[in-house]
Amino acid sequence: MKGLKIGALADRTGTNSPTIRYYEEIGLLPSADRQAGGQRIYGSEDIKRLTFIRRCRDFGFPIEAVRSLAAVLYDPKSSCMEARDLAHNHLVEVRQKIADLRALERSIAAFVTECDAGCAGGPGPDCVILDDLSKSSCGTTVHNRASTKAHASRPSGRSRAARFAR
Repeated sequence: MKGLKIGALADRTGTNSPTIRYYEEIGLLPSADRQAGGQRIYGSEDIKRLTFIRRCRDFGFPIEAVRSLAAVLYDPKSSCMEARDLAHNHLVEVRQKIADLRALERSIAAFVTECDAGCAGGPGPDCVILDDLSKSSCGTTVHNRASTKAHASRPSGRSRAARFAR
């Protein structure tokens, strides 16, 4: 089945037209055939591939991992273990992000608790949250930090709210 224009493909796959063009540009989606007027024309294989790409992105796989997963999908000589390893690596990254978000949640909760206990309702300049956010960590500024994670893992680099969250 050929004959879908880019808008119809976008509707069928839940992907917008600029994203489809981008996927073509970076080679994730094969270049579409063109009508005499230059309009892109897509078929059922394009729907399948774009649906696959969209699902990978919905699961948070980065573009290069999607490219690798697609290579496994379309190469009969490839192994399921390649896809498994890519998924496992992504799982490790997702778990780390979750841990980072939980630490962030504790820090923000500590901000709120500290504010409730000390300065809530007072003048803005006396707010402990604003005071803490105004301070640089480890004697550095946000702009010249090598890594937020590196600073967050150092006890001396913790903000008052982060120490309070323990």
